[in-house]
Amino acid sequence: MREWENNIRKVTPYTPGEQPKQPNVIKLNTNENPYPPSPMVLNALRQMTTETMRKYPDPTAGELVSAIAREYRTRPEQVFVGVGSDDVLAMCFLTFFNSEKPILFPDITYSFYDVWADLFRIPYECPPLNDKFEIVKEDYYRENGGVVFPNPNAPTGVQMPLADIEDILQHNQDVIVIVDEAYIDFGGLSARALLEKYENLLIVQTFSKSRCMAGMRIGYAFGSEELIRHLNDVKYSFNSYTMNEAAIRLGAAAVSDSMYLMETRHKIVETRERAKKELAQLGFSCTDSLANFLFVTHETCPARELFEALKAEGIYVRYFDKPRIDNYLRITIGTDEEMDALYRFLRDYLRV
Repeated sequence: MREWENNIRKVTPYTPGEQPKQPNVIKLNTNENPYPPSPMVLNALRQMTTETMRKYPDPTAGELVSAIAREYRTRPEQVFVGVGSDDVLAMCFLTFFNSEKPILFPDITYSFYDVWADLFRIPYECPPLNDKFEIVKEDYYRENGGVVFPNPNAPTGVQMPLADIEDILQHNQDVIVIVDEAYIDFGGLSARALLEKYENLLIVQTFSKSRCMAGMRIGYAFGSEELIRHLNDVKYSFNSYTMNEAAIRLGAAAVSDSMYLMETRHKIVETRERAKKELAQLGFSCTDSLANFLFVTHETCPARELFEALKAEGIYVRYFDKPRIDNYLRITIGTDEEMDALYRFLRDYLRV
């Protein structure tokens, strides 16, 4: 090994879902919303000029922060924004997880958590989900350097009751507890109701799922004014201009259209519940997902084999080659037409 290679920070990177380049595929592998953003986003885009691109954006992203605070009836000082929830979560890991004690997150969960922990040299432990893929709250009673988990969890879609989240908070009042609510708008109950009660709680959400804006990369967090201030201190020490002007303006437009959010969310939930029934008739079993995806396994057909067959047909779903879940597929909820095409293929394939 060359001497300078000893000083390179080496990590195993996160592997995102495949982004197919060929046209006319059915893309059900990255949990994107199948519907376009609010019409108000397009109107805001039309109002942008080259002058708005010539200057640096507002480093505080004040327009977006204020719009989020208004929509969720909180104070702007309790809102933090970043380049997608991944950026927000990474800032949270960097800011709050600095103890020598291990942080805790589930063994089956969002696979970026262990990447950030390795990158920032944060020790961690992963309490296992139970046989129903549920988080066992008692596993988080032990001494730790912080807690983070998605609710609903990913890739399982299983929601933790709000009472259990509060129980974890009550047993961890000396560390920061982060609840990652990327999928909360599709049927879960947000932990925002607990914010005023627990000053160590941080809630992270995103525009990528229910707001139909994965391509704009907008994430945000709610927390006490003190936690948000510390996050901003780290952000401004790392990159003062994390949010571009287009993301700030279009995000503010999107968050103000709550009626459109409810309409698209209702369509996805209806399609999801129908999908549970259709797939059950084909021999699949799945978790009771409250997200915009299903986590399914078939009684006779191996998941990897089915994943490859679907891909060859131009239908992309997500397969995780990991312990305990290597016979499951995660299927994003698409439009009714996309899901019907999925059912047709599965009927023919499984019949053969």
